[in-house]
Amino acid sequence: MIIKKVHILIATLSLSTALFAQKADNSTFDEGVIINGIKWATRNVDKPGTFAAKPEDAGMFYQWNCKIGWSATEPIINSNGGTIWDVVVSESSKWKRANDPSPNGWRVPTKKELRTLLNTKKVNQEGGTENGISGKRFTDKTTGNSIFLPAVGYRNYSDGALYRVGEFGFYWSGTRDGIYSAYNVGFCSWDTGGGPFDCFSGLSLRSVAE
Repeated sequence: MIIKKVHILIATLSLSTALFAQKADNSTFDEGVIINGIKWATRNVDKPGTFAAKPEDAGMFYQWNCKIGWSATEPIINSNGGTIWDVVVSESSKWKRANDPSPNGWRVPTKKELRTLLNTKKVNQEGGTENGISGKRFTDKTTGNSIFLPAVGYRNYSDGALYRVGEFGFYWSGTRDGIYSAYNVGFCSWDTGGGPFDCFSGLSLRSVAE
């Protein structure tokens, strides 16, 4: 009986240690918050499989249905070390799991999930800054839970040039919305909306829990 209790204690301590180590790795662990029924990560996706360090950090840009990240600042460089912008053509109807750069336990949101942030009856939208970075905060009117999406612009579909940094934020869904486009939610300080965006462009990613 004593030996059995010791084994149980060791197993419990091992599990606690593993969970602590996971939480201690800020790049792959996120508590997440529930807003309008969807659990969102509190930070953008950075390099494939990791989160940005802070909610206001840009993370990396991604072309639709691709797992290669691109720098959100100059010089242009991707997560594999490449510096030549690649015009990627994806024929998929949705963002494939094998191409999802979200950390374990997270994924790219669907169009339906991303649109829950636009429901002004349940979610408040407020433009502002977080530690000097412009963006928009989305707050659940019932619980007070919120996420901040930084306005870090995007990379242009044709050559990867940076546009609208600090003015606009554009966030992918995993749902196609046209022949060469996919659904995204975009915002600036005075407006927020959703619609198609060219798949070749590099936009931000904010994951939802699996």
